[in-house]
Amino acid sequence: MTEKLSAARAAPVADVRHMSQGNAYDAVIVGAGPNGLAAAITLARAGCRVVVFEGRDTPGGGMRSAEVTLPGFVHDLCSAIHPLGVASPFFRSLPLADYGFAWVYPPAAIAHPLDDGTAVLVERSVTATAAGLGRDGPAYRRLMGQQAAHWQEVMSEVLAPLHVPRHPLALARFGAPAVLPAALLARLLFRGERARAVFAGLAAHAIIPLEWPLTAAFGLTLGILAHGVGWPMARGGSQQIANALVAYLKSLGGEVVLGRPVADARDLPSAGATLFDVAPRQLLSIAGACLPAGYRRKLAGYRYGPGVFKVDYALDGPIPWRASECARAGTVQIGGTLDEIAASERAVWRGEHPERPYVLLAQQSLFDPTRAPAGKHTAWAYCHVPNGSTVDMTERLEAQIERFAPGFRNRILARSTRTAAAMEQYNPNYVGGDINAGVQDWRQLFTRPVASLTPYATPARGIYLCSSATPPGGGVHGMCGYFAARAAARDM
Repeated sequence: MTEKLSAARAAPVADVRHMSQGNAYDAVIVGAGPNGLAAAITLARAGCRVVVFEGRDTPGGGMRSAEVTLPGFVHDLCSAIHPLGVASPFFRSLPLADYGFAWVYPPAAIAHPLDDGTAVLVERSVTATAAGLGRDGPAYRRLMGQQAAHWQEVMSEVLAPLHVPRHPLALARFGAPAVLPAALLARLLFRGERARAVFAGLAAHAIIPLEWPLTAAFGLTLGILAHGVGWPMARGGSQQIANALVAYLKSLGGEVVLGRPVADARDLPSAGATLFDVAPRQLLSIAGACLPAGYRRKLAGYRYGPGVFKVDYALDGPIPWRASECARAGTVQIGGTLDEIAASERAVWRGEHPERPYVLLAQQSLFDPTRAPAGKHTAWAYCHVPNGSTVDMTERLEAQIERFAPGFRNRILARSTRTAAAMEQYNPNYVGGDINAGVQDWRQLFTRPVASLTPYATPARGIYLCSSATPPGGGVHGMCGYFAARAAARDM
């Protein structure tokens, strides 16, 4: 099945070898994030002469890692856990292992602690997960069982722009519950708080209120991936994904130029296609002079969502969870009940900073010893905040962790924090700290950045957008770049 999916969804584009006569390059890519590198690799595989310009001194965008607390502690600066990466048809088609890359799989994908001292574990087995949900176990098996068994078919439909379905039955099975608000679906299907809480935690990755339509799609997608492929991390840090992508691109003859910010598209080398792995706001700033006025107005109206407040920790030991089963999971969803998580997400959309924020925490060093010195550990955590927030949420975020892991603060050796505004300073694509490069609600999920049958192509000949501000949206999967490159290759 994997081979069939790769052929259907990540097949090489038609050979467009050296179509741009007289130009130094067939394609220029701005931004070495997951989608920029995916676009470059896709075109290089088709025989194009490709160069990538990256403003920072390291490639990666949302895949960077660094020692930001103490020497020897490796922290993921944005993305940390990669279910979409391991499930991505594009990534699965690449020989990244040949370039030293490996996934690390914790025994359980997710833990969701509760105030009674227990935790819900989402494991690879749907049956094992359902067993921890008491009377809601049968309902959970009905919701996830068939979906997880056909995860490749579901993901081939979800990780794509609008299209004629290739797997209509799988899509219908997914779509019927996916269109609902997550809070409503959880209350309709589940009677107990354990199942409702863990599903709310999954759906809250959407960073939109759980009462909105389509939020159930996020909970379903991430649950399906937990059972279908797991929630792995990159051995050595998320930076290793970027390093392997760059190495593979170079093996295809592609070039990567680091430390080269691009302020004006007219300063770039001429090429048959120029692809921008940037947010719409950055596209306006860099290439606005090349775009027609009507399209500029549409880009200016593109909506950005809440930001994140991010903390990286160096710890002198593992997190002392009250529920010991949390130590089996790479990701811990911290927020308590469905009602609490929903209230936290609503507050953020009202422009408020919740007292009890929903917190996502990753504990990579429990499963990847390269992340910290012997006997020491790292933790990665963030919570949602209003767009552009400059509020320091450290106290509130740590109070939530302490709620389920008393004594956590005593383990902290050092911490590094970033407000939502600082996240944008670190990466201008995170407008206001929005790590998804735009709201992913029903109005803007498939109409990113504008409503179009070819959302990657701009009205300006040869200029394309390939960032997560295009379908299928946020996450480290490379599919936005892959589809943008296919669109560019067709035009060339």
